[in-house]
Amino acid sequence: MSESEDLIALAREDMCRYLAACYYQPEPAFAQEGVFGSLLQAASRVDPNLAPHALRLGAAFEESATPDLLLDYTRLFLGPSHILAKPYGSVWLEGEKTLMGDSTLGVLDLYREGGFEIDEEFKELPDHIAVELEFLYLLIFRQDEARLDADVGRLHAVTDLKRRFLAEHLGRWIGPFAQAVQAGAQSVFYAKLAELTELFVRAEAHREGVPVLSPTPTQS
Repeated sequence: MSESEDLIALAREDMCRYLAACYYQPEPAFAQEGVFGSLLQAASRVDPNLAPHALRLGAAFEESATPDLLLDYTRLFLGPSHILAKPYGSVWLEGEKTLMGDSTLGVLDLYREGGFEIDEEFKELPDHIAVELEFLYLLIFRQDEARLDADVGRLHAVTDLKRRFLAEHLGRWIGPFAQAVQAGAQSVFYAKLAELTELFVRAEAHREGVPVLSPTPTQS
């Protein structure tokens, strides 16, 4: 790869990591650690059309009080009564009340195939949006690593795994999930986060020739 292509590849890795981080509980450290400035830089390199979305996301975080974001985060993703945008793949692929269903077991198989392990201290389900984005980051990283090493066999294997993951899991449910977040969000931050996440995932799917066909939302 050329130096320009190397920079874009690294930017895609960074963008995926930062998007995943944003689906954890909001805290002032996001801004203190320069997450949004780094995300904007990465988005600008990946695709200039993504930059305005990343810029608005960072501005929305700075304009919002942490307690307000935490309240919106809780409403959208945690409950306790009606959760507006359940952040689990199985809910969108199998039905509103389905957790740890066949699709979850399927994504766990792909994680194992990719050598991806979830931290024992992580208390969420394995098909949580943050986890699936972190797995996508790992696949992008390993693709770039294989290209740099000119390891064609490893590159083909990782690319095949990435295609299956996007076609069977994240690429299928990112659309309705993002729509639910945007419909339910009271903060600009979470509405823009969902929008940017969907744009990024769709771009990665397009890169691999994977059609992103969103199923009809099943969550009420």
